Amino acid sequence: MGARFRTNPATRRGGRWLAAACLVAVAAGCSAPPDAAPASAAAPSATVAVSPSTGGTPAKSAAPEDFVEPLPAALRQAMTGVSWRPGCPVGLDDLRLVHVSYVDFDGHPQAGQIVVHKAVADAALRVFQRLRANGFPIRSMNLIDRYGGSDDESMAADNTSGFNCRNVPGTSHWSNHAYGRAIDVNTVENPYLPKGKIMPPAGKAFLDRGNVRPGMIVAGDATVQAFRAEGFAWGGAWRSGTDYQHFEKA
Repeated sequence: MGARFRTNPATRRGGRWLAAACLVAVAAGCSAPPDAAPASAAAPSATVAVSPSTGGTPAKSAAPEDFVEPLPAALRQAMTGVSWRPGCPVGLDDLRLVHVSYVDFDGHPQAGQIVVHKAVADAALRVFQRLRANGFPIRSMNLIDRYGGSDDESMAADNTSGFNCRNVPGTSHWSNHAYGRAIDVNTVENPYLPKGKIMPPAGKAFLDRGNVRPGMIVAGDATVQAFRAEGFAWGGAWRSGTDYQHFEKA
């Protein structure tokens, strides 16, 4: 994974935090999706940084980087004009940065970050802690800004993300992602199917929901239950515009 928005948990607990420079260069290093995914996703040019997960931290334990904080100044600047802009339905003060480690597809703990609305931030943290405890693998959890705010690029990279000030594809109305109240998980293994389309295209290999493979979300499984326990609805249950990757809390 590339560099992220860096915070020192020790100084944070003491009421102080140190911010690294935002928008640092990223070296490609994220593992590629399974053979059904594109051979190489478009490499993002920049990102923001967060402290890496502690090596050897057991996936089922509470990790020191699991916490929620208001958006640091450097991140607010990095998001402006990318995932957020004036006129969005929520302000930057209403958003929170969630730091939480997850289990990757090799079973290793990794540091993740996701931006969501402050009203759902603690619930989102608990969900991902539960997924980690269950051993549910996540490909990557990078801020959408790493992909220039492009939902298409984030989905193609099999990225798990939250806030992005955008419309529902093909419409003129705000997505719940624009309110910070929606989360997409493992987008290749769990494609979005609006009006006969497959988003991302690599998700075609995962249309058979009876052939459950790592990272997939299916009705009644532990992932759906984890989100449902925190009040999130699952898009995979929608009769039209089925969205297997999508969870939202209105």
